[in-house]
Amino acid sequence: MKVSDRMTRDAITVQADDPIRVAVDLVDQKRLRRFPVMKDGDLVGIVTGRDLRDATASSVVLTEKKYHDFLLDTVKIESIMSANPRTVSPQSDLKDAARLILEIKVGGLPVLQDGRLVGIITETDLISTLLEQLPDD
Repeated sequence: MKVSDRMTRDAITVQADDPIRVAVDLVDQKRLRRFPVMKDGDLVGIVTGRDLRDATASSVVLTEKKYHDFLLDTVKIESIMSANPRTVSPQSDLKDAARLILEIKVGGLPVLQDGRLVGIITETDLISTLLEQLPDD
């Protein structure tokens, strides 16, 4: 089985120069936990729900809403993202992608074809695949 068989196509992305509020709002609206970060059409990073929580978890920020709003509206995603994330191709073996996710301890990998983002493969995609393969009781 290939990554292309199980990946989420048309991954929801954010721009490197977007304020972190954009990603926070997407987490709330779409209930997703990671977003590829783009700049000039190229993948430059990945930002996760954990990155967002860490960036906004200051005790000052938590006690003062105006500081929280200021942070959300002024800090750019590129300042909290993980740059140059590991990637896989649609033709990669799904087992290899799963091993890589386990090895580097991430929740998902952007999928690139010819340098272009074409999707994302996540833990959820892998667990769904496993459940489909296991016999029903």
